[in-house]
Amino acid sequence: MLDFLVKFPDLLHSAIVFGTVIMFGALGEIITEKSGNLNLGVPGIMYFGGIAGLTSTFMYENVYCANAGVEPNAALCVIMCLVASFLASVLGGLIYSFLTISLRTNQNVTGLTLTILGSGVGNFFGGSLNKLAGGVGQVSVAVTSQAFRNYSYSLVNFFDGFTGKLRLGTLLFSYGFLTYVALILAVAIWYFLSKTRTGLSLRAVGENTATADAAGINVTKYKYLATCIGAGISGLGGTYYVMNYIKGTWENQGTIEALGWLAVALVIFATWKSLRAIWGSYLFGVLYWAYNYIPGLSRSTLELFKMLPYVVTIIVLLMVSMRKKKEDQPPQSLGIPYFREERRQTKNTGALQSSAPVSLSLCFLQQPGQIMDRRIRV
Repeated sequence: MLDFLVKFPDLLHSAIVFGTVIMFGALGEIITEKSGNLNLGVPGIMYFGGIAGLTSTFMYENVYCANAGVEPNAALCVIMCLVASFLASVLGGLIYSFLTISLRTNQNVTGLTLTILGSGVGNFFGGSLNKLAGGVGQVSVAVTSQAFRNYSYSLVNFFDGFTGKLRLGTLLFSYGFLTYVALILAVAIWYFLSKTRTGLSLRAVGENTATADAAGINVTKYKYLATCIGAGISGLGGTYYVMNYIKGTWENQGTIEALGWLAVALVIFATWKSLRAIWGSYLFGVLYWAYNYIPGLSRSTLELFKMLPYVVTIIVLLMVSMRKKKEDQPPQSLGIPYFREERRQTKNTGALQSSAPVSLSLCFLQQPGQIMDRRIRV
């Protein structure tokens, strides 16, 4: 037990790095699902982000700079990687949006197909990079990876000196900048969804799409933007995995896909709240890596430990279902395609007619936190 406590700071450090990967995936999916879209293509989106960032910086570091005889610029590497990753992930979100919003295809099938597509694209380009680099496991973007993982050694040493074996400096400040970007994003998403008019409108679209449409909210625009921006954020999880977690290389072992499904599970665990996703992601990391710090475990027990995040998610889902607290429930229109009722105009009078009288309860968002109900007859 004492040995475990001594190693606990190392476990927390590993959990934070691991948790940040799935936090990015979950934060993007929370935004997407708040619009009513259920995108099960998160693992594929993370593949897009990871391989796009790696490919762009590999071509710059190992092709352009090597041929030109110049040293790679670390800042340019980071910017290039983030832009390529975000745009590739947004493209994946755009594909999903067009199919499910414009063409109204089944969201579950489309998301799963996107995951398969992302896995194929990632492994194809990853294999191509391996060939260019001279063999499997030879891909390396050392300058870019180091730039992503840099931190203030003096700050870490300063706090470690005060806290001794607790090593709070290492625990709090020994991560690359994307770790802290994820925390800032979580807070920003919470503020956006709960304190801004645009965020409340997005939530209205996810809760009751027909009512939001009747209230004058551009449902299609909100769904497209939420899904594409959410995909871009999820894709950063793939970039973090490639540049921070495996230090600027590529592996075709399906790990990104597994982490993508953990990100989807984290959305449920966090009950669609970005702030809960922070500690939830770190808890998943502790549960996933705890077996490395507990001596005497058998191989079968090690595999059981890897199942713990999923088991905990199932337990939370059951608890949420039984408690039936409205604030912990998924958006009411989640996964349901929206078919807008078409109105037709008569040739003689030019009056608008609908197929049948419909009574709608409209919610107009006056100010954040204020809702006015009005019943109209169409």
